Amino acid sequence: MGAPTASGQARSHIGVGVIGFGWLGQAHSRSILRIPTLFPEREFDAELVVCGDTLPERLADAVQSFGFKRATAQWQRVVDDDEVDVVVIAAPNMLHVELIEAAAAAGKHVFCEKPVGGTPEQTVRAEKAVRDAGVISGVGYNYRWAPLVRYAAQLIADGKLGEITNYRGRFFSMYGSDPLGVLSWRFLVDQAGYGVTTDLMSHSVDLAHLLIGPITRVIGTTETFIRERPLPAASGTHYGRGHAGDPTGAVTNEDYAGMLCEFANGAHGTFEASRSIVGPESQMAFDVYGTKGALGWNLEKLNELQLYLAEEELHTGYRTVFGGDRFPYHGHFVPGSANAIGFEDLVVIEDYEFCRSLATGRAHRPAFADAVEWVSVQAALLKSAESGRWEDVVSLREP
Repeated sequence: MGAPTASGQARSHIGVGVIGFGWLGQAHSRSILRIPTLFPEREFDAELVVCGDTLPERLADAVQSFGFKRATAQWQRVVDDDEVDVVVIAAPNMLHVELIEAAAAAGKHVFCEKPVGGTPEQTVRAEKAVRDAGVISGVGYNYRWAPLVRYAAQLIADGKLGEITNYRGRFFSMYGSDPLGVLSWRFLVDQAGYGVTTDLMSHSVDLAHLLIGPITRVIGTTETFIRERPLPAASGTHYGRGHAGDPTGAVTNEDYAGMLCEFANGAHGTFEASRSIVGPESQMAFDVYGTKGALGWNLEKLNELQLYLAEEELHTGYRTVFGGDRFPYHGHFVPGSANAIGFEDLVVIEDYEFCRSLATGRAHRPAFADAVEWVSVQAALLKSAESGRWEDVVSLREP
């Protein structure tokens, strides 16, 4: 049992194992370390037990800088460790399903960075594995936890925008816009699965599911604009850069995807995702339009929400709502209004909420079931890109 909470109840102890110690593996580890300093009301105490990675320097850093009790080059040791209650998976996409199935079979709860599976079929397998094992799952749709995104969801749920008629979602990133950007695993279908539909559009559609509801049919298109990239000199990331004249290899998944869609509630939507576009740096954004108002949010300005309410005065345009401690969890990081929080603060909120679910035994959202909702849309989009026709979204979730 852990130390007592403010209410006098003992905190649950949660042993954490991490597989994959790149940026997001480290971000989740930092979050676990930060939670006690930010959430004194927590129902749990989480401990970094064991880290798994293939690079010796990362393993050394996990122990020396992050305070993991141990580290290993064999991911199986993370899954089999008796002190581990939850496995956090931040390894390359196409490894996810094997790791998830092993963790679930060992009775461990599982948090996995999206896309859960590199393909729709793998995501379905992963969801069934955790459901059959009766363990709690969480998926890294971290933009759900931005305080102003939660505020937008509340405005929509309260009917402040009226009947929702239109939705525009997009995720434009420049990380793949440089033709000399190296051919990392993220550009290869056998290591990453699909490209921007898996990597970027998954976030965009997940927010639409949260804010608006399910999508019933789509028509879409995909394209690969940069078809060859320099081979990495070593184990490189998608932020690495080669040189003119370097040996190259073929990009085997898509740089761009776009789709029109219809929602179950009658709203119409458009979505785009690109990793090779020039201009937007990390424009994970959405706009919602209703009969009584509209709103918009953009990750590049995550502490600002654009809001227009027709009831206030017609034809006056949008006003800016600044983030602040009146919105959920913002005040845990900084007090007042218009004092900004950052991307990794969203990861802290995400990990805090997931650990709360573990400590209280409640169902967690977003879970692997939410990832299956996305890949059901993804499958329809990819089918439409081949057929050139509208395609119905059919749930891929296994009974």
